[in-house]
Amino acid sequence: MRDARDVLKSPVISEKSVGLVEENKYTFWVDPAANKIEIRAAVEKMFKVTVVDVRTLTVKGKMKRVGRYQGKTPDRKKAIATLKAGDKIDNFAGL
Repeated sequence: MRDARDVLKSPVISEKSVGLVEENKYTFWVDPAANKIEIRAAVEKMFKVTVVDVRTLTVKGKMKRVGRYQGKTPDRKKAIATLKAGDKIDNFAGL
């Protein structure tokens, strides 16, 4: 197993993801090669909580243009971890 800090990159801080915290769901940017088992183990190890469910999705990169140069932002992987009732991650937005 890889180290938890290699699997979880950073929390996703957006209006929608902060709203999901009320439903006990926490969103993270993760390594694109990570699977659900590694993500579950990383969240449980780093935050000392029990994960009930993990959902993942790949966010495709967007085409960007600066003057005449055109490129694409990289694809990223996002994971939504649902915690057991009663568990929570303190100071989620401050990570």
